[in-house]
Amino acid sequence: MIDQATIQKIFDTADIYEVVSDFVSLKKRGINYVGCCPFHNEKTGSFTVSPAKGIYKCFGCGKGGNVVNFIMEHEQMSYVEALRYLAARYNILIEEKELSEEEKKEKSERESMLIVTNYAEDFFVDQLFNTDEGKSVGISYFKRRGLDEETIRKFGLGYNPEAWDAFTKSALEKGYKKEFLIKTGLTIESDRGLFDRFRARVIFPIRDIAGKIIAFGGRIMTNDKKSAKYLNSPESEIYHKSRTLYGIYFAKKSIIQQNRCYLVEGYLDVISFHRKGIENTVASSGTSLTIEQIRLIRRLTPNVTIIYDGDAAGIKASLRGIDLVLEEGLNVRVVSLPDGEDPDSFALAHTPEELLAYIQEHETDFINFKTKLLLGQAGDDPIEKAKLISDIVHSISLIPDAITRSVYVRETANTMKVEENILYNEIARIRHEKAPQNEYKKHPETPPVKVVHEPDATYNSEKLCEIEEMVIIRYLLLFGDTELYEEENESGTCSVSVGEYIIHELNDDDLDLLHPEFNKILHEYQQNYKTTGFIPAKFFIGHIDPAISSIAANILSEPYELSKMWKSQEDTIASEEKILSELLPKILDNYKMRRVDILTQEADDKILELQKNGDTEEILFWIKQKNAINTIRLRLNERLHRTGVSK
Repeated sequence: MIDQATIQKIFDTADIYEVVSDFVSLKKRGINYVGCCPFHNEKTGSFTVSPAKGIYKCFGCGKGGNVVNFIMEHEQMSYVEALRYLAARYNILIEEKELSEEEKKEKSERESMLIVTNYAEDFFVDQLFNTDEGKSVGISYFKRRGLDEETIRKFGLGYNPEAWDAFTKSALEKGYKKEFLIKTGLTIESDRGLFDRFRARVIFPIRDIAGKIIAFGGRIMTNDKKSAKYLNSPESEIYHKSRTLYGIYFAKKSIIQQNRCYLVEGYLDVISFHRKGIENTVASSGTSLTIEQIRLIRRLTPNVTIIYDGDAAGIKASLRGIDLVLEEGLNVRVVSLPDGEDPDSFALAHTPEELLAYIQEHETDFINFKTKLLLGQAGDDPIEKAKLISDIVHSISLIPDAITRSVYVRETANTMKVEENILYNEIARIRHEKAPQNEYKKHPETPPVKVVHEPDATYNSEKLCEIEEMVIIRYLLLFGDTELYEEENESGTCSVSVGEYIIHELNDDDLDLLHPEFNKILHEYQQNYKTTGFIPAKFFIGHIDPAISSIAANILSEPYELSKMWKSQEDTIASEEKILSELLPKILDNYKMRRVDILTQEADDKILELQKNGDTEEILFWIKQKNAINTIRLRLNERLHRTGVSK
């Protein structure tokens, strides 16, 4: 746990220009710096760094934030990992809160295990390159698989000798504890003593997204038919197979830039694709694809292309993976390799241009893939064809986004010659059955409603007011401590700031902001604005909550235009700050009017619902509510110089 004083020191010390320059070539333009965005491909630089504000912003892809956000996004680190990265770069000693004994033990164990895995990689690499056995067995194998020394060293590939305990004996002699050799799975203890898990195997280190070595995979080099061909480290405190993707550390930057992830099955599949220049490739490491692995990809891109072996097992694996990827809301495409080929062999036999061309020409959406695959099995049998349609509909039902589902429904209906209504009804039935709190289960006597089109999106007042609330927050951050006007009170004349005016106006009408992060900024501003040395922009850009700091950076870097609803035609605005006293009341009154519109809509909906049920007493209550709302509307219309018309 890093204490708040250390976090603030990191923010105060880390120079965003220096940090970003480690990854992006920047050129000075005015008071800012400009370069090509590291998060998407572009030829003309739209990525801007503002040292004065301490923020970065890409006006191409929209990404922006502070120095910690940049490291989190670029290096795919957590908030704490990014803070540690910056602390190390600027030689800042991390001051941590007191940990419990249990937390201390857990932290110590993790660190000890990672130290052991780092030593293991060094040992395996040394054995591969600097021993006769490693050269004759390991190097020979990798070269037969088409790998050069540069690739072998990049991925840290190694070799563990055939001797029973070569690694274990070396580690113990170096002072590494037996406890952590066993916990990492590198060493196994039996009645016969200690021995190496990966003896007589070439080694594939497995890294997490931050590059830490957390496990190993090994392919056997002997003819021992009793031993598994491939062997992985067991689950441990530092390694969870279901949350790990092989190659993710080397692929993450390319995945972000290309906005697509290629998903293959094995270690050599990944390595061969990387060697051909297709670096946005990762593998599920020979295991069935998991939800956690898909979510790891989703952090980098919403677009996934699955490339599996051309045999029956590979195709079945593709089908299982497709449904999981769809359920997590990603856009999935599939590439079928020629029968008998796997990604490794196919990459080895083709040039980089041929490989990429094949993928682009043969990738297809999951409907075409499933239809082509299963229709061949169904033939002209109507029962089998019905099963195929059900299979495809089940996959579509997993997609969380209603618009995407509707596109696939239309495509399936055209391809399979089925009415869209039938498909919508089946999808609705499946989704209702899977709902956690199913109304059909609560009221079994209620027959299912036939669905022709899927329900509209729910009324979202938070989104309706987002622009107005963004402008209010912008004025708090930019002009919060600026004097708006002077007023007389019992003590004489006092100054009222922009921030005080906004707080007073919203509190008078008992209004919170609807957007949760905007509302948090408003309340924290209210708590801190009287504190000496409080600078709103600096405070919120360096906020401990990454969501808040990102919002602040985006708002301060965007050249927001004033909405036409508060900008009259005769206004010639040279500077917002110069006409704040005229502009700000309009902004807040328009916001209140927006809230009145929402309350009116909610009241109308309630009255309509009650009329169906015949609840006269409740209807009268809501009519009174609506009258009160209209009174507020008239007051606001007078202030805005509009004609007051009740809705």
